[in-house]
Amino acid sequence: MRFQTLILSVICLVFTAGAASAEKRVAFVVGNGAYKNVAPLPNPSVDAKAIAATLRNVGFEVVEGSNLTRDKMTERLLDFGKKAQGADVALFFYAGHGIAISGTNYLLPVDADIKSEMDVKLGAAINIDLTLEQTMGDAKVKLVFLDACRDNPFAAKIKSNSATRSVNVQTGLAEMKSGEGTLIAFATGPGQTALDGQEGGNSPFTRALLANLTQPGVEIQQAMTKVRAQVNEETNKGQLPWGHTNLIGAVYLNGAPAPGAVAAAAPAATGSSKASDVELEFWRSIKDSNKPEELNAYLTSYPNGQFRSLALSRIASLESGAKENATRNLSQGIDPATFKDEANQTTEDQIGLDKGQRRDVQRRLTGLGFDTKITGQFDAPTRAVITRWQAARGYPKSGFLNKLQHKALLTEIVAAAPAASAEEERPKPRRAPSSGTAQAQPQPQQ
Repeated sequence: MRFQTLILSVICLVFTAGAASAEKRVAFVVGNGAYKNVAPLPNPSVDAKAIAATLRNVGFEVVEGSNLTRDKMTERLLDFGKKAQGADVALFFYAGHGIAISGTNYLLPVDADIKSEMDVKLGAAINIDLTLEQTMGDAKVKLVFLDACRDNPFAAKIKSNSATRSVNVQTGLAEMKSGEGTLIAFATGPGQTALDGQEGGNSPFTRALLANLTQPGVEIQQAMTKVRAQVNEETNKGQLPWGHTNLIGAVYLNGAPAPGAVAAAAPAATGSSKASDVELEFWRSIKDSNKPEELNAYLTSYPNGQFRSLALSRIASLESGAKENATRNLSQGIDPATFKDEANQTTEDQIGLDKGQRRDVQRRLTGLGFDTKITGQFDAPTRAVITRWQAARGYPKSGFLNKLQHKALLTEIVAAAPAASAEEERPKPRRAPSSGTAQAQPQPQQ
């Protein structure tokens, strides 16, 4: 029986490999870093070589280039366009400088010398939209990865030479919409700039692509969710990749899962293979919202929706920004040692908090949104709340206080005044006798 199972598994693997090899897969991979008229970038050529090697390992025919001039880029794009005709999968990867002017994105060859908006539009830069349409329009699946969201090195020149009329020179790249069967992924969000990484290595975005894009049996959108998570973590939430997808089926770059796994996952995948018109309209209405509750409303209505991962990423980005702003404001005037010094029972005892001061701590935590009972006793629930407060402020988490943390807590502005309430401090009145007469005095003992 085991022998039969082994034979069946081998047949499935051969079938999967055969199906993958039968697909026509073509990729354009270019990294431009050795710019002649602006400061060079250290990583793009390294990024491009690594991506090209990875794609060849999973059956792509790669049109590759590094540090290309305008003429050389045009040559490579023409070659790519011819080879991509009728392709099952066409993939476009670019690392280097890119600029956005009036909502249109352009890639920069290494010989670009842009002094005005006219230079851009008359051919010194390469229009991304037109390029993708002309080279990949005939492919069944189109995957676009742009590690080009860096600062515009020509922005000052363009603005200074456009004084007579308005010109919109953006930071980073502008948002792009994907057509049917297309996935577009940026190293960071629209209007944001991406990190280069250490010289001689890969950028954070490319490093995440290399780690996740061709994992065996992983669908492309699942892979991109992992890419976003990795970049977000590696950059301490300083960079969050962004994308737009209109894929209408599952795409695997390194083999689909075994047939049994596919069958088990089919019910969950069926409902999210393509967004309905109603879902699409809902998503368009809230996708740029700065209110997490609106994005959560989409997730509630479409828990397995086509844009679930984008909604989750957007919510994470908003919450991260809010938390960082709050932490930044709360950190002003705080002794830096507060973020390093550990707290324990001993350090808390050294503060010498009496019962009233413990109540004050509990009232302040409650006023700051960390609800706890005001008892004057630091029981287990209070310790848990102190730990939550420490985590939110970036202090070492222990559930105990030290002098610096206690001082920091006292400086925070709370929603309610920390003074003891009358209800907490006033002794509870004794019940009056039912007859309404004065309470009887205790009788002397015999």
